[in-house]
Amino acid sequence: MTGQAPQVDRRQVLAFRVAAQQLDRSGGRRPGDLAVLSLGVQGTPYGAARQALAARGATEPDDRLELVWSMRGAPHLHRRAELPTLAAALWPLSDADATRRIPGQIGAGARLGLAAFRATAEAFRAVVTAEMERGVVSRAVSDRVPAELTYDCRVCQARHISGSVFQQAGLAGGVRLVVTGRAARLAPLPDWPGPPAAAAHTAELVTTYLRLLGPATPADAAGFLGTATTELRRVWPAGLTEVRVDGRAAWLPADALDALTGAPAPRLVRLLPPGDPFLAGRDRDLLVPAREHQRELWRAIGNPGALLVDGEVTGTWRARQAGKGRLELTVAPWSALPTRVRRAVDAEAATVAAARDATDVQVRIEPT
Repeated sequence: MTGQAPQVDRRQVLAFRVAAQQLDRSGGRRPGDLAVLSLGVQGTPYGAARQALAARGATEPDDRLELVWSMRGAPHLHRRAELPTLAAALWPLSDADATRRIPGQIGAGARLGLAAFRATAEAFRAVVTAEMERGVVSRAVSDRVPAELTYDCRVCQARHISGSVFQQAGLAGGVRLVVTGRAARLAPLPDWPGPPAAAAHTAELVTTYLRLLGPATPADAAGFLGTATTELRRVWPAGLTEVRVDGRAAWLPADALDALTGAPAPRLVRLLPPGDPFLAGRDRDLLVPAREHQRELWRAIGNPGALLVDGEVTGTWRARQAGKGRLELTVAPWSALPTRVRRAVDAEAATVAAARDATDVQVRIEPT
């Protein structure tokens, strides 16, 4: 790009993301039609994906989707037809990249690099030929991979593969998750072509990230994908434009610049679940500037949901079952809520309840 980079502030960025992620409920009622499915919708904690879709107005059944281990090995909901391309896009970019993605508990295994991922993916393909218990699959895969990829687990009293490598290689091995209640089993993806020969389509996946969570930096995108910034720079997509966000350099697809600068100020209230795509960007200082609020929203264990008001995260919320078909939802705002927002929270609580198959919901708003 030549000339001076366009200048925008964080409010414009948040308005752009609200519109790009169809939190205005402009995407239709079928989940697979939503833009966020191009990046995936996180499926943990239990029920989070369904709530994220409902927050965007998509509540109808859709048989085009599968739950798989994708970004950073976490469960995400994706369109089934896009999974082979996604597997190639998430495949490590080099031996060094693969080594970085393998946890330190199996140091010798990390030195196998790409061979570690290929061996694990091939083991999945050989083992998972029908729906199976995860523990059964783990033992069988552990027996098939090089010994360097396994470790002595005190909890299980057995030697098995690292959970991180296991989950990061699952999609490449053609494995999907079958969730019944809170239990998940593993099953084969139909007509799976096999593990990728090499990484491919990573630049396109980065572009998708920037369309939904941009403008952003290479470090932001690398953190989301689970790779290193230096590795991602080698496949950084063309066709981007630099934007200055409150003076900080970031990038966006050039054809999305008008949507950024012209994004209307949102006027909506949403109860976003933990792991919602709107919360998935790595520029958390932009999304939630106050560090004490960041600590409330992103915890080591057990994140709450986020209260989104007119594009700003303004508090947290949690829900718990209070009997059969009953839900208690507690909202903890960071400042006093106007009457309009309180009424909207009640309406959104009903959306959460429906997504969780509850017939009654009680809302409590904590004092600020």
